[in-house]
Amino acid sequence: MKTYKYKVQGVDYEVEIAEVEGKIARVNVNGIPFEIEMQKPINAAKHPALAATKRTASATPAEAPAAPVAPAAPVQPAPQAAQPAAQAGSGNPVKAPLPGTITAINVKVGDTVAVGQVVIILEAMKMQNNIEAEQAGTVTSILVTPGDSVMEGAVMMTIG
Repeated sequence: MKTYKYKVQGVDYEVEIAEVEGKIARVNVNGIPFEIEMQKPINAAKHPALAATKRTASATPAEAPAAPVAPAAPVQPAPQAAQPAAQAGSGNPVKAPLPGTITAINVKVGDTVAVGQVVIILEAMKMQNNIEAEQAGTVTSILVTPGDSVMEGAVMMTIG
């Protein structure tokens, strides 16, 4: 396995490429497994260390791993991990305390929330984490949708 260290927007990530097959790879980002798809396959001649991680031809499509990230590029955990193009509203951001997947959003833009109210449910390490409002106010923007993967520190919504 090949390991890379990245810093994205001030957050350190350790990316370990576990398996590669064509445009699909399995990687671990800070110990959390992701399947990712590259825009183009890794050239085994240029990356012999990664070529050794290729699966045999007997692998079935259901077993196929996700695609790796090119070593020089910042980590993109999965296609759905990209932050939506939505603009953050005014107010204080509600940030992801750890990497995970959004499973539910309990409010909508314009809703009034109280301190301690559960606004988002984030699944991380097979556990449901209630993300609570740290301040009372009105939801001014929601930047994620259920199913999105987020990294630690990602802004998920703002409360003004």
